[in-house]
Amino acid sequence: MNIDGQCHCGLVTYQADIDPERVLICHCTDCQTLTGSPYRVTVICSSEQIRMTGRAPKVYAKTGDNGRTRFQHFCGECGSPLFTSGEGGPDDWGIRWGSIHQRDRLKPARQIWCRSAAPWINHLQGLPGQPTE
Repeated sequence: MNIDGQCHCGLVTYQADIDPERVLICHCTDCQTLTGSPYRVTVICSSEQIRMTGRAPKVYAKTGDNGRTRFQHFCGECGSPLFTSGEGGPDDWGIRWGSIHQRDRLKPARQIWCRSAAPWINHLQGLPGQPTE
């Protein structure tokens, strides 16, 4: 599937060819801290599948609980998280779901680091909601 995306301010843009079956939810504490949310949704791919079309993102390195170094790629202007890369093999890149224009067509296929999941995460359907605010 061909996708494209950008940061919030539009300075960092990209295109990619991805497999929509490789979308996952990560509940690790690093993803929770980096997003300010209970989990992060990511599309796993290889670096060859991504083509940068705008300004290059800034990069921050962090060693996770599993001992692997991951590089967080984000917009240096608006701070939007865009990618992760690092050690781990040929499919070691992840595109952050929130930056993808076609995200309404990308449903997660699996979850990881579930031991760190917020205990209420599976009980949201009963909450009152409204379409906008």
